[in-house]
Amino acid sequence: MKVRLTTIAQWAALLTAAAVAVGGWLWLRSVPPKPVASTLPALTMALRAVPWEGGPAAYAGSAAAVQGGWTRPGFFPVGLWFASARTGREIALDRAAGINTYVELTDGSRPALLRQSGMTALTSRRLPGAGAETVGWLIADKADVWAGPGNGRWTGARGFDRPVCAPVLTACGYTVLRTLAARLPKGDRLRYASFGKGVAYWEDEAQAAKFVNGYTDVVAADVSWYGDANVCAEATRWLQLPAAQCRLAANYGATVERLRALDAADGRRQPVFAIIALSGLTPEQVGGAAMSALIHGARGIVYDAHGTRPGCQVDNVLRRACGKAVRRGVAELDGRIKRLAPVLNTQSYAYDFAPELDTMLKRHNGATYLFAMLGRGQAPGRHVLTVPSDLSASGRVEEVFEKRTIQADKAGHFTETFDAEHSYHVYRIAP
Repeated sequence: MKVRLTTIAQWAALLTAAAVAVGGWLWLRSVPPKPVASTLPALTMALRAVPWEGGPAAYAGSAAAVQGGWTRPGFFPVGLWFASARTGREIALDRAAGINTYVELTDGSRPALLRQSGMTALTSRRLPGAGAETVGWLIADKADVWAGPGNGRWTGARGFDRPVCAPVLTACGYTVLRTLAARLPKGDRLRYASFGKGVAYWEDEAQAAKFVNGYTDVVAADVSWYGDANVCAEATRWLQLPAAQCRLAANYGATVERLRALDAADGRRQPVFAIIALSGLTPEQVGGAAMSALIHGARGIVYDAHGTRPGCQVDNVLRRACGKAVRRGVAELDGRIKRLAPVLNTQSYAYDFAPELDTMLKRHNGATYLFAMLGRGQAPGRHVLTVPSDLSASGRVEEVFEKRTIQADKAGHFTETFDAEHSYHVYRIAP
């Protein structure tokens, strides 16, 4: 299908209501809370394995990724988008915040310093001095947004300052990906691309799936649900998402799930990362966005640390005084991700612990881990979770990060409080 356009807004306006019915099904799923009586029956374990493309095996086919440590069970990608790495101090600051990977680097960055620090990178070109630290190549950033879904001729322009496609009234995003992918060095390094609102909701499933499949080994979802000034009006229009359900952590997970569903179309699954723009966010919002993404299957987290808000318009909020609070939150979150990396790198299972919650279940070293947070549109407060009766005879459930133990009743029920829409809990249940 060829879409005629001069700007993204024009081709987006031409999409029919079918984009809502087909491409937006994921966003409209919202289960109202169900009252839970104290006499609920005990449940036995009936797990369903979630389609799995994560963990060390996802990168085992790339010698560069293996050499870079990406196949270690304790490694989970935590990236920084388009940052500088010119000095040891810059890299040390990032490492202290829990960053282990750079996704694109500015001119003047020094790959040798990354190697010395044990950091890795995915870049759009081979930088001077590049070596083992470069585990992959960036094909393009959000070509779905600035070039649109089509095979027109690409002028070489990017963004909206001059015509991107020729003739002017065509889209050329697929051409962009093919062209840039062909220019990358040959070899076994990973190939990565990120996608934004086009794949998330402007385009129908067929158009969006062509972006996600066929070019890459890793893809990333990039929609700033907390920070983008326009996202709520657009989501209301294209997805019929109520405005009150827009600026929620749960939507970061829904975006990841959208890409995972599209990625499955060709029968070849690849890891999906989540990009979180930090500017203007509270530490709690960052944590909620990341946890929602992880619960919905994100295999990596990437932070966009460019500051865009008044008083903090800086190149990297994680390195500047105005970003002190969010840096503390990111460092704490990344410490949690590092601690949980061996768990996150294992098979995921679907189990309905509570209909109104988004949950994920993992098993590691004989223990079961349950990740839980509010589903979209669900009210904060107390919620009842059900642990299968054959999972823990003792009924003891440990909240991993709050260092407290919860006693489930004989039927496996326990009550937990979720203070805000971005609140989450991680539980460990020993046999």
